[in-house]
Amino acid sequence: MTSVTLFNTVLVQIPQGIPNQSTPIDLTSTTDILLYIVAPVVMIVLYVIWRKNKKK
Repeated sequence: MTSVTLFNTVLVQIPQGIPNQSTPIDLTSTTDILLYIVAPVVMIVLYVIWRKNKKK
């Protein structure tokens, strides 16, 4: 594969028109805390409980 073909392949895979969030998570926002901290912890806890009940 030539470098031109490889370069074109990479350019085609870059999404266009999607907003890019380059700012850090704002931990003073309730929404950000719920989405990035509480929701993953709840999903992990529920998964562990589900696995424990499945083994019984």
